[in-house]
Amino acid sequence: MLYEKFKKAWERNDAEAEFELYHDDWEFKFHSNGKIMRKGDISIEERREMMQSVKQSNLRCLYENEDILVTHMIGEFPNGTKDALMMVILKKDGLAWRTETGSTPLKSK
Repeated sequence: MLYEKFKKAWERNDAEAEFELYHDDWEFKFHSNGKIMRKGDISIEERREMMQSVKQSNLRCLYENEDILVTHMIGEFPNGTKDALMMVILKKDGLAWRTETGSTPLKSK
């Protein structure tokens, strides 16, 4: 399924492999500002840099079928913040088509 492919690409910092998992019409909605990011709005190199700088832990698949993937993880960001992140990915043709996230800031130890 898609979850294992995303997980493997992230673990390997393989932005090319990750990009192959996004439908050509893929969109990511930022709830913080309402903006929409599309597949062509970020380069493979920019994505690779993000993969190298953001640490994911406790990553798990909550649910996946042929239409949807729901994940949860802890993300630690270069600016020192740490968030609990839930990601919902709608699928089209077996690929990520629409992505939305919700995050809860966590206190740093």
